[in-house]
Amino acid sequence: MKTTRALAGAIVSLCLVAPAQAAPGWYLSIEGGGNVVGDWDHTRTKMTWCGPEVKEALAAFETGYAAFGAAGYAIDAWRVEVEGGFRMNDVESYEKSSKRRTYVVDATGELNEASVMINVIYDVPLFERLSLSIGLGAGGDYARFKLNTPWAPVDEEDFHFAYQGLAGLNYALSEMTAVFVAYRFQNVRDIRFDPTPNVHLEGDDFQKQAATAGVRFALSTPAVLLPVVQPSPSAPQPVPLEREFMVFFGFNKWTLSPQALATIREAVGSVRESGSAAIRVIGHTDRAGSIAYNKALSLKRAKSVQKALVAEGVGADTITISGRGESEPMVPTADGVRESQNRRVHISF
Repeated sequence: MKTTRALAGAIVSLCLVAPAQAAPGWYLSIEGGGNVVGDWDHTRTKMTWCGPEVKEALAAFETGYAAFGAAGYAIDAWRVEVEGGFRMNDVESYEKSSKRRTYVVDATGELNEASVMINVIYDVPLFERLSLSIGLGAGGDYARFKLNTPWAPVDEEDFHFAYQGLAGLNYALSEMTAVFVAYRFQNVRDIRFDPTPNVHLEGDDFQKQAATAGVRFALSTPAVLLPVVQPSPSAPQPVPLEREFMVFFGFNKWTLSPQALATIREAVGSVRESGSAAIRVIGHTDRAGSIAYNKALSLKRAKSVQKALVAEGVGADTITISGRGESEPMVPTADGVRESQNRRVHISF
């Protein structure tokens, strides 16, 4: 039972420190769901001995399914990916119209489409592990339209230019894995088919909407800063007392992780060993966000560390705190860039 509780606690701790976005670098994703194709309004032109015979036609499609896979690269809040997709929808009904009447044709068929798109996506953090994605894509759609009728059947395929808009919600399970739901609206241009030398179909664009759910896997392991191990001296020497400590935080967070609490306990041990009566706690942030917001966030981080020091037995009157915001980065970056080494609190005495 104790082992089960410890494992559950470790999993909960991992989820609490997970970021809203996956690790930067290469990633793969897979997803699947439903697909809807709008009615296709088109003309049927048949060449006869008396000249061209033109009729209006309308193909309606049943709700079908869609599956997508993507490989991409993430940097900061941006992602660029190559997406492959497949959609399948059966023909629900087919109508033909002439000047005198409109009639429903006894027909069956299906629309199969394979697409390759290049997407550019921007992830907007909403909460600690939740983010919103918006994006645009362009590429090609290979469509095969099959229509079985009492007269000449249609079984044609062609390649068309396509573009799409995307939106979705992402939930980070860890730094390496995220689940998501997504919506796509895709427009396929210049639809025309020639099932026979004498029959030509041409009409509106294909307009498709897909709602899917999927999972994304980061392929790049997040960088972990390892402590520098000093070589052992040849002769025993007194170990110098450490008087400065760093506590690091997640993006837009001021709560303390288990590793941060361990660092604070180590700092308290050094304070007691030195007998110091003056402790300085200074909060910092990275450069993602406004100056005013980061100033307030750095002070929250400093207060969080102060509270933990007091809980370890350090007198509150011996601690001075301040927040420097983004003004003193440990790693210089451009404005708006997230940098984990700059999200810190500096403890010294």
